[in-house]
Amino acid sequence: MTVRNGRQFLSIPGPTTVPDEILAAMHRPAVDIYGGELVAITDSCLADLQKVFRTKGRTYIYIGNGHGAWEGALANVLSEGDTVLVLESGRFAAGWGQMAGAMGARVETLSGDQRRAVDPAALEARLREDTDGRIKAILVVQVDTASGVANDIPALRRAIDAAGHGALFMVDAIASLATMQFEMDEWGVDVAVTCSQKGLMMPPGISFAAAGKKALAAHGEAGFRTRYWDWTERHGEEHYMKYCGTPPVQMLYGLRKSLDMLLGEGLENVFERHRLLSGAVQAAVGVWAEPGVLEFNITEPAERAPSVTAVLMKAGHDPARLLEYCREKCGVVLGIAIGDLSGKGFRIAHMGHVNAPMVLGSLSVTEIALQALGIPHGPGGVQAAIDYLGRSVAP
Repeated sequence: MTVRNGRQFLSIPGPTTVPDEILAAMHRPAVDIYGGELVAITDSCLADLQKVFRTKGRTYIYIGNGHGAWEGALANVLSEGDTVLVLESGRFAAGWGQMAGAMGARVETLSGDQRRAVDPAALEARLREDTDGRIKAILVVQVDTASGVANDIPALRRAIDAAGHGALFMVDAIASLATMQFEMDEWGVDVAVTCSQKGLMMPPGISFAAAGKKALAAHGEAGFRTRYWDWTERHGEEHYMKYCGTPPVQMLYGLRKSLDMLLGEGLENVFERHRLLSGAVQAAVGVWAEPGVLEFNITEPAERAPSVTAVLMKAGHDPARLLEYCREKCGVVLGIAIGDLSGKGFRIAHMGHVNAPMVLGSLSVTEIALQALGIPHGPGGVQAAIDYLGRSVAP
């Protein structure tokens, strides 16, 4: 017997739930790609992406996932033998660095703690040692979905400035854009990337880059440039040049609706919604963790991401049983732990098209599973989440 029949709740950190409005916008036949409304949609999306990245720089749309955006960003600003400094705080900055290495860059890692944000003081110290300016770019994620950490991007920018270093500051905002504050120009970010299936609430398939003046200047000397990723090619007047070929027609209609929804809600309201919902999840996990079997992966509350919460389970308790129960018995799909945390816990996503009933439903099912499977936990986690929202959401 199960209670899963009905609409499944997808609580993984990407792909996230796609709103019906976006699905409806995408449900259309092929259209003329050389003129008409699609050209205007491209222009409006590129302009509104500037609003979301908070930049006056150039924006680009790629047919590809977040890894494609990684490669596109690297290809446009680096050359063979350039050194990149990877700021470790989970899995994904390291993955970006590995891609740079495969392309021919030299990769150095500023080792970090999988349970903490990047230390700005450690970054400043390393950059002060680089007196000959070998390091050409610094790679960091704002949110790492494997560890659940949120890095302090303005603090890292201040560390770079304090060291007087000229490296490009490149930020992966894949799991953070449209879930928390991101100020590309104000924070001195030179290149930022994101993709469609997280805060932008769309299916996977397109990704985005934003480039500031310093990055565009470096682009002129970049040796990794190839035709597909090349920013200069995408500056061309012809519509097809914006995509190096056929545009992703249906995805563009979905993107237009996504941007309309985000800007209609107001970005500050979007950020506040994510903050409140993540607070509810953290309130529940904090109660469940009291007996000592469950714990937050990120030890410092201020460093926990507003988009995903990573939960560890002590040895002897198999998270696979919990995940299976939630999925097969109740119709809630929680995220598996990945990277170095694989098999050691689970993740609860709270990003994108998500509201209080969805989060409280996922938390309720998780608490049901903890009880049904006899996993020691503090009772009343869901009530703690309700109490948190009751105190925090004004009438």
